[in-house]
Amino acid sequence: MSNTDTQSDTDTQSDTDTPNNTDTQGNTDTPPELDPRPSGMRNAKSLIVVNTGDGKGKSSAAFGTVMRARARGWPVAVVQFLKSPDWVTGEQLMAEPLGVDFWSLGEGFTWDSDDLTRDEAEAREAWRHGKALVEAGEHRLVVFDEITYPLNWGWIDAGEVQATFRDRPKRVSLVLTGRDAPAWMIELADTATEMVKTKHAYEAGVLAKKGIDY
Repeated sequence: MSNTDTQSDTDTQSDTDTPNNTDTQGNTDTPPELDPRPSGMRNAKSLIVVNTGDGKGKSSAAFGTVMRARARGWPVAVVQFLKSPDWVTGEQLMAEPLGVDFWSLGEGFTWDSDDLTRDEAEAREAWRHGKALVEAGEHRLVVFDEITYPLNWGWIDAGEVQATFRDRPKRVSLVLTGRDAPAWMIELADTATEMVKTKHAYEAGVLAKKGIDY
């Protein structure tokens, strides 16, 4: 979990996403009047954020965090486990002008693969690279995009991943994305959000949209 610090840290602020206008009936249609923050608030040297669920937005939210971190001058690294470097996604194009160290080390969709053993080998190499990034401690933020899939498929060792994240250098924050995040990852996280699919254009036969989906 997070490395906490009771001293002032100028790069942290209160969480403005916390609702503070919910009445006893659960309504949020009135202006907030009470401060909802718990007592004993403290700053953290780093955080683990998990974006999971079957809805759209897991990677999109992660790259929003990347932009924030770079705006603060943080060194940032991204490791993508499934997206192929041949896809040239919007986030990949964004990385160079923002100064983000970016690696797409996947082989693409597994259903398009003619050799899943190669996909598995690529996932293991992506993890070895990401593990080295975390342990080096040179990046204030490391994003592991779609890491839950190779974890759940048994392609990378869950115990090693958990230990690496838990014992990371104190100033290294992590964003982890993908469906079906394992229980230990949710427990380790400081913030875990489940994106719930209410409606998706894909179900109506609409292809992924450049600029929106990639």
